[in-house]
Amino acid sequence: MAEKEKKINYDVSSIQALEGIEHVRKRPGMYVGGTDIKALHHLVYEVVDNAIDEALAGYCTSIHIIIHADSSVTVEDNGRGIPVGPHPSKKDAKGHPMETVDVVMTVIGAGGKFGGGGYKVSGGLHGVGVSAVNALSEWVVTEIKREGKWWQQKYQRGVPQGVIKQIGKVKDETGTKLTFKFDRQIFTEDIDYRFDTLVQRFREMSFVTRGVTIRFKDERADREMTFYFEGGITSFVRYLNRNRQGLHPVVHVEKDIEGIGIEAAIQYTDSYTESVYSFANTINTIDGGTHLTGLRSSLTRVVNDYARKNGLLKDADPNFSGDDTREGLTAIVSIKHPDPQFESQTKVKLMNPEAQTYVTQIVGEAFGTFLDENPQAAKAIISKCLTSARARDAARKARDLVIRKSALESLTLPGKLADCSERDSSKTELYIVEGDSAGGSAKQGRDRHFQAILPLRGKILNTERARLDKILGNNEVRSLISALGVGIGDNFDLAGLRYGRIIIMTDADVDGSHIRTLLLTFFFRYMPQLIEDGHLYIAQPPLYRIAYKNQVKYVYSDKEKDKAVKEVGEKANLQRYKGLGEMNPDQLWETTMNPTNRTLLQVAVEDAAEADRTFDMLMGDAVDPRKKFIQTHAKSVRNLDI
Repeated sequence: MAEKEKKINYDVSSIQALEGIEHVRKRPGMYVGGTDIKALHHLVYEVVDNAIDEALAGYCTSIHIIIHADSSVTVEDNGRGIPVGPHPSKKDAKGHPMETVDVVMTVIGAGGKFGGGGYKVSGGLHGVGVSAVNALSEWVVTEIKREGKWWQQKYQRGVPQGVIKQIGKVKDETGTKLTFKFDRQIFTEDIDYRFDTLVQRFREMSFVTRGVTIRFKDERADREMTFYFEGGITSFVRYLNRNRQGLHPVVHVEKDIEGIGIEAAIQYTDSYTESVYSFANTINTIDGGTHLTGLRSSLTRVVNDYARKNGLLKDADPNFSGDDTREGLTAIVSIKHPDPQFESQTKVKLMNPEAQTYVTQIVGEAFGTFLDENPQAAKAIISKCLTSARARDAARKARDLVIRKSALESLTLPGKLADCSERDSSKTELYIVEGDSAGGSAKQGRDRHFQAILPLRGKILNTERARLDKILGNNEVRSLISALGVGIGDNFDLAGLRYGRIIIMTDADVDGSHIRTLLLTFFFRYMPQLIEDGHLYIAQPPLYRIAYKNQVKYVYSDKEKDKAVKEVGEKANLQRYKGLGEMNPDQLWETTMNPTNRTLLQVAVEDAAEADRTFDMLMGDAVDPRKKFIQTHAKSVRNLDI
C-alpha cells in the first residue's frame, strides 16, 4: 500500500491520511461514481471489463456472469489468470514481498495495464478496477487457474483473510473467477441489480468484442441470456435498424493506424432520427468524445463533397449542415487505444485528440469510396439530406413564426397555461395534464406559488413519425415548447428552462397511458437533455379511494387495494378513479401534487441505444415488430410506457 504522507501543516492531528482501500470506502464517488444503483452496476462492469481486456489481448473466448440468489455476483473468464507469487517490488508493512494477487486486489493503481507488457489495449486503464470492487464489497472470493494449479484467496471488506491457498490442480484450464457481495454498509439504499440494465451492457460489449461468448444468468429470477456476434459492430447496426428500412447495406471499415484500432459501421435509413454511438476499448462513451466528433465531421464533409462533385447541390445552394447529413443515420464507431484519456473515472467521454484525426481520415476514405462505387445508394442518401435541409428550413421559419407571433401578442406563454408566481426555476414545477376537466381540478388544487399547470387537449402528434417542421405545426406541441422556454432544434438552450420539474400527469386508463407515451417520445427525441439532467417526472395518482366509517385511504395499485380491503373488511366503500377529473381539487392536491405525500417517478435513460430501438419499435412506422412484441409480452407487461 502507498506510504502515508507526512503532514506537518498547522496541526498534524487535523490531517487524515487515508490509504487505498480505506480511501475507496470513504470516497466511493471518486471511484465508482457514488453509492446509487448506477454505481452498484459499475462494480459488475469493472470486473467484466478485466475479462474483456483478456479477450482484447487474445487470451479469452468465454465470460460467464451469474447473479446469485443472495445478490452476490460471480464473473468467470478463461483468460490467463492473475499471476500468483511474491510481487517483485511491492512490500507489506513488515517489509516482506506482497502476494501479487493481493496487490491486484487491494492496491489502487495496480494492474498489468500500465507498463505496456501485459495488455496492448484495455478498458480499465485508471487502475481502479477490482481493488475498488474489493473495497466496496462485504466479501470477495478470488479463484485462479494457472500453470496447472487452482488457487483461492478470500477478502473481507478489502482485507485479505490469511495467505493465498492452493485448493486443487487443473490440466489445461486457465482463468480467473471472482465472486463478490456488495457491502450494505456502503450501498445503504434499497437497491439491487437490474437484469435488463446488465443485459444491455453485456450485449454492447459482445457487439464490440467479436468472437467472445458472454453468458449471463440471474438465479434470482431464473433468467439467462447468451451473446455471441461474429459480425461485431455491423451486427450492432443491423440490430438497431431492425425496424427501419435501410437505404443501402451497412458500410464497414476497420483499420489500424499508429497502434490504434479504428472500426466504424454506417447505414442510412428512412427514419428521421440520428442513432450514433461510440465506444473506446469496448466502453460505451455515452458523452461521445473525439472519436465521435471525427465520425460525424467526416460524414458531413464526404456527403457535401460528393453532392458538389456530382451536381446534386447547385452552386447557389448552401452546404448541408451536420444535422442534415445525420438524419436517419445509424452508426457505431469503436476504437481500441493503447493509452485512452477519459474525461473522468467513469469513462463517459474520450479526450484523445489523435482519435479524431484518425477516425476522420479512415471513415472519410471508406465512405467516400462507397459513395463513388454505389451511385444509386449515394443518390438516395443525398436525396434524404436534401429533404432534411428543406424540412429544417421550414422548421426554422415555423419557429420564427411562433416567436414573432408571441412577440406581437406581447406574451410568450400559451394562454391556457396557469403559471406560478415563483421565478426561480429550481423551485418551480410544471404539471402537464390531460384535458380541461383535469386541468381545472389541478389549477384549483395546486400551490400557485410554485406549481404551474398546462392542460393539453387530446393527443399530441406522434413525433417518432414526423419531422420537426410538421411537429411545430401542432398547437399542443407549440404550447408545450412555449411554456418550457428552452426552444427546440437548433436553438434549444437549457438555460431558458422555466421549471425545474416537468411532471406528466395523465389518467390511469389506456388513453392516459397513450398520451404519456407520446409525451415521453417527444422529450426523448427532441429534448433529451431534460431527461439526462433529471428534470422529467411522471405523477402517480391513486387508483382507488377506500372509505370505511370515518377513515379514508388512497391506494396506488390493485395489490395495495386488495390488502387494504382485507384489513378493513368487505363493507368498505371502494371508488375506482378512472380519470383525474373525477377527483375534487383537495383530493388531487393531497394524493398527487402535495410534495409531502405524493410519489413521483423520475424519467431516466440507462441505455440510449436500447431506448432508441424501443421507441422506434413501439412508436415508428413498422407494424410487424410492434405486433410481435405485443403478442409476446401481452400477458406479462405492466406500465409499458414508463
